[in-house]
Amino acid sequence: MDIWSKYHNFFITGAKYTIIIAFFTVIIGTLIGLCLSLMKLSKNKILRFIASIYIEFIRGTPVLVQLYLIFYGLDYVGIHFSGIVSGVITLSINSGAYVAEIIRAGINAVDKGQTEASRSLGLSHAATMRHIIIPQALKNILPALGNEFITIIKESSIVSVIGIAELMYEADTVRGNTFEPFTPLIFAAIIYFVMTFTLSKLVGAFERRLRVSDIR
Repeated sequence: MDIWSKYHNFFITGAKYTIIIAFFTVIIGTLIGLCLSLMKLSKNKILRFIASIYIEFIRGTPVLVQLYLIFYGLDYVGIHFSGIVSGVITLSINSGAYVAEIIRAGINAVDKGQTEASRSLGLSHAATMRHIIIPQALKNILPALGNEFITIIKESSIVSVIGIAELMYEADTVRGNTFEPFTPLIFAAIIYFVMTFTLSKLVGAFERRLRVSDIR
């Protein structure tokens, strides 16, 4: 425990940056995913084509390559982002492709009769999606979305390679300072587990609350 008592501030700082990166990634990635899913479900062939190309390319390339393209590639052409912004952009772009497929599957799982009924009542397509389809789809996809959010927390460790002082970077710093190859990683693993376990419980509580509201 000597390592923790001496270097706990390193781990706390790293956890703080991990949470910040994950928080903004979840918000931006979900918005990207929602837009992409609606594009892929659109009757417009061009929008469907763009969404399909985006999703297939992002899912078919490593997130590390995407991070280097954002951080180093854009800087090479004169567009510079800080490390933390580059990390959030990269993880959001990556997560958006997966969230898009999750949302699309959830929307397709909603009974088609819901759409027909709402349209017969005079609701527009946009109003039907906003008030009828998407809220029901959210209940269907919440477990999968929760898993994606947990994945984001774990994947945020990738930004350590560009010098962002998140949890994994700080753990490596402590390893270098103490010449302890194992113990700092144990502390990092425990902190990651606490964050992901807490998020899992929050998503589970929200899911149960939605089920209760359905019963009522």
